[in-house]
Amino acid sequence: MITDGVEDEDKWLAAGNAGLQQNAFYMHRALDSNNLRDALKYSAQMLSELRTSKLSPQKYYQLYMRAFDELRKLEMFFKEEARRGCSIIDLYELVQHAGNILPRLYLLCTVGSVYIKSKEAPAKDVLKDLVEMCRGIQHPVRGLFLRSYLSQVSRDKLPDIGSEYEGDADTVNDAVEFVLQNFTEMNKLWVRMQHQGPAREKDKREKERSELRDLVGKNLHVLSQIEGVDLDMYKETVLPRVLEQVVNCKDEIAQYYLMDCIIQVFPDEYHLQTLEILLDAFPQLQPSVDIKTVLSRLMERLSNYAASSAEVLPEFLQVEAFAKLNNAIGKVIEAQVDMPVFGAVTLYSSLLTFILHVHPERLDYADQVLGACVKKLSSKGRIEDSKATKQIVALLSAPLEKYNDIVTVLKLSNYPCMMEYLDNETNKVMATVIIQSIMKNNTQVSTADKVESLFELIKGLIKDLDGTLHDEIDEDDFKEEQNSVARLIQMLHNDDPEEMFKVICTVRKHILSGGPKRLPFTIPPLVFSSLKLLRHLQGPDENPFGEESTTPKKIFQHLNQTIETLYGVPSPELALRLYLQCAEAANDCDLEPVAYEFFTQAYILYEEEISDSRAQVTAIHLIIGTLQRMHVFGVENRDTLTHKATGYSAKLLKKPDQCRAVYACSHLFWVDDQDNMKDGERVLLCLKRALRIANAAQQMSNAARGSTGSVALFVEILNKYLYFFEKGNPQITVATIQSLIELITTEMQSESNTPDPAADAFLASTLRYIQFQKQKGGAVGEKYEPIKA
Repeated sequence: MITDGVEDEDKWLAAGNAGLQQNAFYMHRALDSNNLRDALKYSAQMLSELRTSKLSPQKYYQLYMRAFDELRKLEMFFKEEARRGCSIIDLYELVQHAGNILPRLYLLCTVGSVYIKSKEAPAKDVLKDLVEMCRGIQHPVRGLFLRSYLSQVSRDKLPDIGSEYEGDADTVNDAVEFVLQNFTEMNKLWVRMQHQGPAREKDKREKERSELRDLVGKNLHVLSQIEGVDLDMYKETVLPRVLEQVVNCKDEIAQYYLMDCIIQVFPDEYHLQTLEILLDAFPQLQPSVDIKTVLSRLMERLSNYAASSAEVLPEFLQVEAFAKLNNAIGKVIEAQVDMPVFGAVTLYSSLLTFILHVHPERLDYADQVLGACVKKLSSKGRIEDSKATKQIVALLSAPLEKYNDIVTVLKLSNYPCMMEYLDNETNKVMATVIIQSIMKNNTQVSTADKVESLFELIKGLIKDLDGTLHDEIDEDDFKEEQNSVARLIQMLHNDDPEEMFKVICTVRKHILSGGPKRLPFTIPPLVFSSLKLLRHLQGPDENPFGEESTTPKKIFQHLNQTIETLYGVPSPELALRLYLQCAEAANDCDLEPVAYEFFTQAYILYEEEISDSRAQVTAIHLIIGTLQRMHVFGVENRDTLTHKATGYSAKLLKKPDQCRAVYACSHLFWVDDQDNMKDGERVLLCLKRALRIANAAQQMSNAARGSTGSVALFVEILNKYLYFFEKGNPQITVATIQSLIELITTEMQSESNTPDPAADAFLASTLRYIQFQKQKGGAVGEKYEPIKA
């Protein structure tokens, strides 16, 4: 059926074009022979094709444009006739004898254009006559195109200020009156289209009306181009008349389009000075009109106007723009009970953007808007609508983007309340936006109160909000979120140790509520922040900050409790690393009991929690490395810890791991910068024990695989011997080194040895090093000289 209708329209359009072209041909012939009577006759017949009711607005427009082109030629002929002495007044009367009203009015408008140009009569009189006569056509489509033609031919002939058609003092009023009258009549015709035809074709009619809307809107554009329309005239005449027509037409499509037109075509300063009049019209519009979009566009234009120059800002204060806009939005939301949440939030978001441009210093205004939005959402609970939540994120992001400072944003008391209405996922998105803003602007959040407020805002990342299941979370996303929280914790700083400790306690309170899955990400930065604070404090009991102040002991107690929370994860390897870090910090503070306690905790973890062989190897090397750097321990405590470490090393599962851990323990008995910790005998014992283990590893390899395996372990031990030889350990003699080199050489030449290019290269490098030390000369050269490599 639809296809048939389209085909029929095409046929009717083709027939209309054919009739129009045929009559246009005869009209041209009459014009060429200066035959006025025939020219009028054929032009009237040509224009009769526009009387059709069978075409859609789109097809009718094609026919109208062909007729419009022909009328241009006819107008040129009328001008020539007037120049040759033909009376334009007679011509104006002559065309009124055309039989049909539509061709008559098109010809009248064409001659009227020439009439005004001839200046034989005041422009205002001719225009008034034409606009009144056009009332003769009441068919919506035909009437709209006729009046559009009138507007087109008259737009450059309006009696405007500075125009050649300017008349007496009221000349601009006449021009405005003409355009307003034409606009009013066109709008009535346009609205009438909605009520013609059956109800089932409503969508089709709305589509057709949408295609014709620019014909009506052009009148407002013409009004905005009239030079004589100053602010006073716009305020007193133009805007009230236009708004009266918009409100009274009671048509949803017309009201939305025309309000948008008003905002787009007239200057920003006019909108600002007539804000009250314009805003008063909004609550009077139909409930179904999309007011939020129109109002948002108005506020957007005013925001851009405010941002364009600082000089215009006093105008905004003068007219109390914020109070008026805020009041208008309240009335609109009150009037439109069914307005969706998305609409209300969009309005408040636009108003907040307006405030941030116009009154950035007035945080109370921004908070007022957020408060009004909270009040609107209070009956809704958590918002599930994705469009609405997206708009809330835009609303909450606006102050962050404007101030680039979360500390300023935290002063907005209603800001956290808005976050409450976001669903869990969007809450996380917003929390991430806040953290990114802090990172980007390097914002210093330095007091416990501010940190408390900040962590309340980002609690979506800190802990599981109601109903969130870990299974639903993407692992990579989760890691990224927690890493961003960790980066944030590292950024928190205050030069005052007392306040910084409060900040750390506040952060700890929040992150401990985050559940075991988050702790491995958030505990380490908290521990390192505490260790950073320790560096600012001086001695074990030195207390320059008052009696109740933060002392190193107090911080270490806090650290111990914090790291203990990792037991529940469980994450023993991480806890062990953190205990060792704290032990080093206690060493720097000369707190032997505290350092010993941290080592004890690390050893307990190693014994009871770390069972994986690889993890044990890593842990024992960390323990040895940390213990080697400790200077705070007395002989008894150090011996106890060293004995434990060597014991753990010898009990590792794999022989190569045992060997490496045991020779690493040799460093525990020889510390360069501490004379009381140079025990050459125990160093030699460790190295000999490592050799025995390396030898046992070779024998096991030979028994299991039929080959002795690599000599890499022996070469590594040789390097340790050379290290302690250089450091002056009297127990490491030339003979010991010499015998080890010979042992390695013999092993490598053995038939059961497995070729290992890496071990060969390692040995070659070691021997080259010995030769290099010999060539150096001096004390070192003398020392190395007896060694035969």
